[in-house]
Amino acid sequence: TLFSAFSSESEEKDNEYSDLLETLQVNDDSINKYNPDVQLEQEQLIKLIEQAIETLPARQREAFLLRYWEEMDVYETAIVMGCSEGSVKTHCSRATHALATILRAKGVKL
Repeated sequence: TLFSAFSSESEEKDNEYSDLLETLQVNDDSINKYNPDVQLEQEQLIKLIEQAIETLPARQREAFLLRYWEEMDVYETAIVMGCSEGSVKTHCSRATHALATILRAKGVKL
């Protein structure tokens, strides 16, 4: 999946994040693809997310996109990036925190 969503800040740090695509996915795509309001809202949200991703530092952006856009696991991402699995996890964690902050500031409810 592409993005990481964010739980309430009261939860433990390790459990703060779940998958944002789960948030973005619609329960019944067949209904919503014919609903222009839903389509427009989703397109606007995707644009905001893409803009936010572009603001990330290069390594965070790379790790994030490989993990969530390309759906690589941590091991595969580490090989592509030429770093440790721990570094991949750190880059992805920092990216999701930064994206959450950016998106919340733009009024996106996560």
